[in-house]
Amino acid sequence: MGNTALIYLIDSVLGQGKSTSKGNRAYRCPECNHHKLKLEINLDETSTNFQFYQCWVCGFKGKKLTTLFKKIEADPDKFSQIKLLTKSSSTESQKINETKKIILPKEFISLINPPKNLSTKHALHYLKTRNVTQKDIIKYNIGYCEFGLYSNMIIIPSYDEKGNLNYFTARSYDKNSKVKYRNPDVSRDIIGLELFINWNVPIILCEGMFDAIAIKRNVIPLLGKNIQSSLMKKIINSKVQKIYIALDKDAIKQALNFCETLMNEGKEVYLVDLEEKDPSEMGFEKFTNLIQNTYPLTFSDLLEKKFLTL
Repeated sequence: MGNTALIYLIDSVLGQGKSTSKGNRAYRCPECNHHKLKLEINLDETSTNFQFYQCWVCGFKGKKLTTLFKKIEADPDKFSQIKLLTKSSSTESQKINETKKIILPKEFISLINPPKNLSTKHALHYLKTRNVTQKDIIKYNIGYCEFGLYSNMIIIPSYDEKGNLNYFTARSYDKNSKVKYRNPDVSRDIIGLELFINWNVPIILCEGMFDAIAIKRNVIPLLGKNIQSSLMKKIINSKVQKIYIALDKDAIKQALNFCETLMNEGKEVYLVDLEEKDPSEMGFEKFTNLIQNTYPLTFSDLLEKKFLTL
């Protein structure tokens, strides 16, 4: 029943639970410490009562697992993981609806066969400085906007496994612009560039679209420093066994939390040491050489790295 990563996490905090009826799972209550498993948590993600918990002895109850973890003063790493893995079903529905509504800006001009003008020249020059090739432009349907909200910005679309647009990022190519990035006002709880992902072979997680374009092969941009819940669930439930995590140095704590969650699910995790450069700066060859010389993370390695971040 339910999300295996979520169950594993709750069990690691409350002790071994037991599945009951209606998508619930029972635990020993941390409030009254009754000898029987009387604290029930709803783990049915399709239910409007998802995350609700109540002890049938002392009445200890609440509506969010983050609140429960806070009340019992769970380890900060566990608290970070529960925030990542949970959300209310109403928020889920809202985000799904938002994702469905996304469209490219009406001013979007594809750079596959662009008009010959000064804006096109500037856009293509900027992409060249980021080592984006014509093949990349065609593969990802990269374009730009000359006018509107995204004027003088490169637009990189993301498509889901069915080829539907699920997000896009906008990056200014005007060096005088005060706004470098402007992204759509929709949920980021998507799987970036999912159209190009093979879930049967190793995947690479990176931060941004330009990093993903540089890495080229089976790579998912997080569009930030956090793994969204839909992506985490997809990874855990997929056949993929090897995951390479390539986040910047300033995201090391988040990266280590992701490593722990995935390792607990039996995945083989590789934490890529980017040193001071991101993948888009390194380029394909240097990054490929780096991951070929990266070894699987062990639990002792994980503990040592987490200690160094304290």
